[in-house]
Amino acid sequence: MTRGEKRVLRPVTPDAAELAVVGHALHSVAVEMGAALRRTAFSPNIKERRDYSSAVFSAEGELVAMGDDMPVHLGSIPMCVQAALDAMEFVPGDVALLNDPYSGGTHLPDITMVAPVFLPGVRRPAFYVANRAHHADVGGMYPGSMGPCREIAQEGIRIPPVKLVRGGQMDAAVLSILLANVRTPSEREGDLTAQMGACRIGAARVLELVARFGYARLMRGVRAMLDGSERLMLQVLAGLPTGEWKAEDFLDDDGVQPGPVRICVAVRNVPSRRKLVVDFAGTDAQVAGSVNAVYAITWSAVFYVLRCLLPPGAMASAGLMRPVRVQAPEGTVVNAVSPAAVAGGNVETSQRIVDTLLRALALALPAQIPAASAGTMNNLTIGGIDPRNGQPYTYYETIAGGLGAGPQGPGGSAHHAHMTNSLNTPVEALEYAYPFRMVRYGLRPGSGGSGRHKGGDGVVRELELLGDAQVTLLSDRRIAGPWGLAGGEAGATGKTTARVGRREKVLPGKSTREMRAGSRLRVESPGGGGWGSL
Repeated sequence: MTRGEKRVLRPVTPDAAELAVVGHALHSVAVEMGAALRRTAFSPNIKERRDYSSAVFSAEGELVAMGDDMPVHLGSIPMCVQAALDAMEFVPGDVALLNDPYSGGTHLPDITMVAPVFLPGVRRPAFYVANRAHHADVGGMYPGSMGPCREIAQEGIRIPPVKLVRGGQMDAAVLSILLANVRTPSEREGDLTAQMGACRIGAARVLELVARFGYARLMRGVRAMLDGSERLMLQVLAGLPTGEWKAEDFLDDDGVQPGPVRICVAVRNVPSRRKLVVDFAGTDAQVAGSVNAVYAITWSAVFYVLRCLLPPGAMASAGLMRPVRVQAPEGTVVNAVSPAAVAGGNVETSQRIVDTLLRALALALPAQIPAASAGTMNNLTIGGIDPRNGQPYTYYETIAGGLGAGPQGPGGSAHHAHMTNSLNTPVEALEYAYPFRMVRYGLRPGSGGSGRHKGGDGVVRELELLGDAQVTLLSDRRIAGPWGLAGGEAGATGKTTARVGRREKVLPGKSTREMRAGSRLRVESPGGGGWGSL
């Protein structure tokens, strides 16, 4: 270098090994947050079913690592984090709380916590950690907060971004308002405390990574991860043919008015512009019932489907969606506006959005895309007074179904598919926690669609109520079964039956009713679609 010549400093890019170490280290933070939440939660829905998700975010609110949790949570939680960042200034020890679907949330039972991570002596957060958990009740008209409502005010307490913890001190007023509006305040307080503890553990682990790698080196890894995710998605898009693929699918009804609810999508791949456009124009307007999905849900479903096209083991971060544009007309069931009810949009419409996207992509990738899976989370909520102790209870469960068969083989049976990644409540835990007796639980033989590769079978889950209760169903695929592909046949539709004495009655897929002690409820979930002609 001659005198007077300026030295140009080039940014140091982590090598592949270092990038893998940083990526897995951040991923382990999210995984440990989830494990801590599961171990300390009060409700079976979180402790047993694992209906929660955890993630780590950059100082700008970009998703950098996530746990192996619920797709419907993980794709949408960045909007919650951004809503919290827009609404408040964080100081050390703060924890924000929110569930408002119209401020980055999904539906009211999903409560999200966001906590900043401060480096010593630095005034702005260096990272954020967040988790989301489905609470078995957040008030509203129906136990479990998942009923056939007509507006969001009926669905439960709506929480905009607010600080639950300020500078390390619990805001007792905020907590008391929340607990005064739910049916099971002790359980809610326990689950909220578990979420706060998980945030503290996440923040501590991030600081340990900063101490281990150094902040500058860690951030080089984060930026490289985000850019690498973008490049990976561009490679996926380059492997797609140029063109546009369209599909439509339907929900049975909205739970209030009869008739199907249409979802349309057009997927346009333009490799020369390094862009994939996912356009939901033509989708039905938002409806009277609760199957309306906010934009965060639709974005999350697109994120999930595109993740399915990645190589196994690929890290997921915000960079994946940089080349993707999601267009969802405002005021439709895929981008609802207030005051639409949205409880079912998160659990049912999200599944149908995935089905519609897969049906479109099957036109472009016929050797990769499977037939439709069950297409419903078969949501069951039951609430009442437990005759064993005289205390109120609320039970919530999603029930597995069959997976769609694909070009490589048959579909699996008894799986929670696509946007849900939860487990069942084990019989022992269910009978201990609730006034129920499990009468039958097993596969539903023959419910998978036939074809060269057979769709997976659904399940039969029948329980007896040991006390009077209100039972609410939020389910779909009761009219048209999950479709097959390449000549395969559709899977069987689902069915829910109430038995009182010797009388049986098939219940609507979206309904609520009072049931007496001794009554039985049997849910038969849909099977997956078949693939290929016989």
